[in-house]
Amino acid sequence: MDREEFERLVAQAVADLPEWFLERLDNVDVIVEDEPAPAQMRHLGLERGETLLGLYEGVPRTERGGHYGLVPPDKITIFQRPIEARCRYGGSISAEIQKVVKHEIAHHFGISDARLHQLEKEEG
Repeated sequence: MDREEFERLVAQAVADLPEWFLERLDNVDVIVEDEPAPAQMRHLGLERGETLLGLYEGVPRTERGGHYGLVPPDKITIFQRPIEARCRYGGSISAEIQKVVKHEIAHHFGISDARLHQLEKEEG
C-alpha cells in the first residue's frame, strides 16, 4: 500500500472516533512512519525482531498538572510496515489501523498496556 493511502486510513481511524472523545484529544499529533527507529525500540526495551505497531510519546492527561502548558504536542506514531506485515495473510489493514490508533490514544488518556489487555480480554 502506498503511504498516501495508509495515511488516509489513519486519518479516517481518528475521524471515526466518537465526537466526545475527539473533543478531549488535545495537543496530540498523529503521524505515520515506515517502522520504529532503533532508539524507540531500545527505549521500550524491545529486541530486534519484536514488533511495534504504534507508539504514544508524551504526557498522558492523567499526569498533567496545573503547570502543564507551552509544551510540544504529544505524538502518536503509527508504523506502516509492521501493520502491513501483520495483515499480509488475510488481515484487514484498515481494521488493524483502527485498533492501533485506539490503543495509542488510550495511552494519551492514561490507560496502561496492562489495563488495555485486560479490557481486550473482557471484550472477547
